[in-house]
Amino acid sequence: MNFLVLLVTLPTKQSAGRMRVWRALRAMGCATLRDGVYLLPESAQHAAALAQVAEDVASVQGTADLYLLTGRDDTQRGRLIALFDRRDDYTRLMDSIGTSEAADAKTLRALRREFLALSAIDFFPGEARRQTEDALVALEAAATGEPSSVSCKIRRLDSADFQGRKWATRKNLWVDRMASAWLIRRFIDHKASFLWLDDSKRCPQMALGFDFDGAAFTHVDGRVSFEVLAASFGLEVDPAIARLSAIVHYLDVGGLPVPEAVGLEALLAGMRTTLVDDDTLLASASQAFDFLYANYLNGEPNRE
Repeated sequence: MNFLVLLVTLPTKQSAGRMRVWRALRAMGCATLRDGVYLLPESAQHAAALAQVAEDVASVQGTADLYLLTGRDDTQRGRLIALFDRRDDYTRLMDSIGTSEAADAKTLRALRREFLALSAIDFFPGEARRQTEDALVALEAAATGEPSSVSCKIRRLDSADFQGRKWATRKNLWVDRMASAWLIRRFIDHKASFLWLDDSKRCPQMALGFDFDGAAFTHVDGRVSFEVLAASFGLEVDPAIARLSAIVHYLDVGGLPVPEAVGLEALLAGMRTTLVDDDTLLASASQAFDFLYANYLNGEPNRE
């Protein structure tokens, strides 16, 4: 592991410039070796970002020199890595999570954004990151009723054995349940009927449950219900389904951002606000998923 080193000197009168540079370095996750000496793990992205900071320093009559630090032994490398320890930051975030038992959707989104921002500059993640993510996922699940993820092998199933069935999930549909119901009716069981449950613990035995704890199809090993259904019925090999899976996963449990996700979330949120009946909501949401699927299936043609 090599490190990029930025040596910065700023005029004492340039308080605004000093603050701007300090904020930029902090946002990038730089470690401070001593005053005016900042470190980042070597990468092309980090080199470009530090070069931009050096230009900003020069613009306020300061000096900045960028070096590559190589050839450190294990002990020295360990000391440098220790400078990037984020445990205090995770501890503060854990405190916020711990005091948000009755968190609303806005609070959950803010906590998730804070976690993603911290993870982005956690270049040497460890147990603190894992514990914080587990606590956040548990809070999100408790606040939204999302199912816990179980660990098991996903069995391959034949859709021919699942025709004309009654499928059940929690009422007040949101992204994963909307998308899963669309996938079921569109690709698995064309004659599917749906039951929207007030209490998932009272799901009728004859119904196939999805997206709740104990359901036939639910979160498995980090995959959301949509992904589990796709894998169960061999649909994940469809590139368009794979693209939709990435969006549904991000909107349901977070992870790597997908550009289209924000627009789809806004569209579905508007439907959910306007259409209070879940059957009507699913019909409208299904149109949105149909259009997205068609777009991905046709390779997103350039309209310019």
